[in-house]
Amino acid sequence: MKVNQIDVDSNMKISDLMNQFDESGVLGAGRVARACNILADMIQDDEMNVFMSLGGPLIPGGMRNLVSKMIKQGHVNVIISSGANLTHDLVEAFGGSHYRHEGKDDEELNEEGIGRIADINVGSDDFTIFESEITKIFEEIASKKKVISIQELLYEIGLLIDDENSFIANAARNNVPIFAPGIIDSMIGLQLWIFSQDHDFTISAAGDMPYLSDIVFSSLKVGAILLGGGLTKHYTLASNVITGGLDSAIQITMDRPEAGSLGGAPLEEAKSWSKAKCGSNLASVVGDVTIIFPLIYAAALDKIDGD
Repeated sequence: MKVNQIDVDSNMKISDLMNQFDESGVLGAGRVARACNILADMIQDDEMNVFMSLGGPLIPGGMRNLVSKMIKQGHVNVIISSGANLTHDLVEAFGGSHYRHEGKDDEELNEEGIGRIADINVGSDDFTIFESEITKIFEEIASKKKVISIQELLYEIGLLIDDENSFIANAARNNVPIFAPGIIDSMIGLQLWIFSQDHDFTISAAGDMPYLSDIVFSSLKVGAILLGGGLTKHYTLASNVITGGLDSAIQITMDRPEAGSLGGAPLEEAKSWSKAKCGSNLASVVGDVTIIFPLIYAAALDKIDGD
């Protein structure tokens, strides 16, 4: 099959452009189109539970509303998040914001109480409010439960958040469980530790496993949207090894495979570990999640609406 040349015109819909990528079928365009097609199939498959892993600074990087939309639309059934994305979701839920970096020197930013994530700035005043508000929430939850799993904790937090754009709040209200195996490695984790110093309140990481394994065992099929790499990607893959691996998955990552890290490993590698089934439908895309995922999600929705 030959490589078709990509045509672009002023009246194209995003799905038309994605079809051009698909007809080209090679290099980055081909990989992006395959990921879009797999995503559309996962969304439309009523027998498939879709896991989504959130690694990297996706919430401060502008993906908050998109994740919330996917939850509300029923396009994702389980979320595996880094602690940082949870923290930044709550920073905004408590009235804070993320700002574009204006090129100031990092030592100058330090003096002004501003932390930098690439070209994103966050003010220490917003974190001060975060610390105060999350402590109030911990106190309310701890008054009802002394031992709680991470997933249960995030569910309870979500019920107490009044913000229609919070993905934690939307997940709780739509019964989409959030798992966060690395929660302690974040500001919310630090506040949990501080709170536990003078409160009888214990977070059980192992307490998540019965619920998570029940989801996997009860799923006819499991698909995965792996945004970024690291712990959130591995937790998604490893949680499905008990049934022979994922049936379908896409990953978008900036990591490369040469160093052997999981973040850069192509999804085909997961077959050797039974973390993806032999014969599973997989696509790996190397690129920035904040560019590529909104593009393929919008095109997938366009394709679905057009069917």
